[in-house]
Amino acid sequence: MKRRHFLGRLLSGATLVGSAPIWLSAPAWPQPATGPSSHAKARSLTISRRVIDVNGKAANVFGLVQPNGRHGLTLDANGQFDVALSNEGGKPTLIHWHGLAPPWEMDGVPDNPAGLLMPSETRRYTFPVGPGGTHWMHAPTLQEQNLLAAPLIVRTAEDLKRDEQEVVVLLHDFSFTPAEELLAKLKGAAPMGGMPMDHGSMMRGMTGAMHGGHMSGAAMSGMAAMDLNDIEYDAYLANDRTLDDPEIVAVENGGRVRLRIINGATATAFTIDTGPIVGQLIAVDGQAIQPVAGSRFPISMGQRLDIRLELPRTGEAHPVLALREGSNERTGVILAPPGATVSRLASRGEDAGPVIGLELERSLTAIAPLQKRPAVQHFTLTLTGDMAGYKWQIEGGDALSVKLGDRVEIVMQNMSMMAHPMHLHGHHFQVVGIAGLPLRGGAVRDTVVVPPMTSLAIAFDADNPGRWPLHCHHLYHMASGMMSFVRYRKAS
Repeated sequence: MKRRHFLGRLLSGATLVGSAPIWLSAPAWPQPATGPSSHAKARSLTISRRVIDVNGKAANVFGLVQPNGRHGLTLDANGQFDVALSNEGGKPTLIHWHGLAPPWEMDGVPDNPAGLLMPSETRRYTFPVGPGGTHWMHAPTLQEQNLLAAPLIVRTAEDLKRDEQEVVVLLHDFSFTPAEELLAKLKGAAPMGGMPMDHGSMMRGMTGAMHGGHMSGAAMSGMAAMDLNDIEYDAYLANDRTLDDPEIVAVENGGRVRLRIINGATATAFTIDTGPIVGQLIAVDGQAIQPVAGSRFPISMGQRLDIRLELPRTGEAHPVLALREGSNERTGVILAPPGATVSRLASRGEDAGPVIGLELERSLTAIAPLQKRPAVQHFTLTLTGDMAGYKWQIEGGDALSVKLGDRVEIVMQNMSMMAHPMHLHGHHFQVVGIAGLPLRGGAVRDTVVVPPMTSLAIAFDADNPGRWPLHCHHLYHMASGMMSFVRYRKAS
């Protein structure tokens, strides 16, 4: 299947016959479930419709629920992922298990290779869960905008033994306008007072002004400012609620809390603000890191943060806020011990949320880094964008052909004026360089931000054969072309 056809599947529910051939022996396709006995041992998960309240208005959205009504899944590490997924949402769709590394046939991307899950169809997914971590699941289509997403938490035996309370927070941006209309408006938009702007060609012409992966001050003088937010949403949600009516989580006074925060927003980056409580960042994208102390932690689309908090014994409520990048909108949850007074918080703060860069990324060190060995294959990708027609692309993406067993290194150069959270399916990679400089440690991730006019290098082991998407997790960038594939070559 050609890339343009694949991108069309993000926008349409129509069936597309055929997909690109791939070398895999005895494909283990997700199996249709034909009766109760066929999935007696499987966990049931249903794509459904539900109504939530957003700013006093009813919003009809998707859900991913278990029979007991619980949203999402919680699984045991190193066990078996065995899920019977039923589609009662009324629309053809599919679910991607973001953060897990299933066999390619079960990744949940339309026609890559499995077809869409049709209404009233049930399909069984079975594969090893892998190690523990904070993950999530979502539609890899525009349906994600309509909240077709849920947490997917994998707990280790050590997690269960710890004397701490888990609080899972799933962030969203929400619009009453359908995603198709939002995309059409973006494609018809003309920035800078109606003058079209081709960021790709503009930035390529300024390559000589780059130094160490950043624009010099002279080169930046007179240039258009970085673009932060394409869409002004109607609301920003934490666990389906705005800050005007937040979720209030009962916690122990003076207890320990582990925040598992998931940015499920389609086009919005946030900074997590724990206020006066200094937290310990202990994992990113479900992968353990050397703890980093702080009270503000950036999180882009598709990323996850695990933050451990030691609550004071003051008996006070403690807001955990998500500040929208470059704007004063915010959302969040309230941690409240017994008897605490919960004050009302405005959904707009006094200051704009910080612009996300790579300061934190430079400081992260993986607990379990990749084994040290040289990369066999090297690729350089250039991320470009044309704002006039809202077209985005990955130059060099067609060359991503790898061999099973090889260490692969990819350098991504962002020559556009928007940040791109880049996500690789089916693998975990280590961040090994920023702006041309190697990192001593580097976090292991599946999604990493590449800010404007910056380069970033990742390395991974080609250990999961298939044809794996590598794309921007800004939904509208992906749907407008910022998608490539890592393809495994047939063994000679």
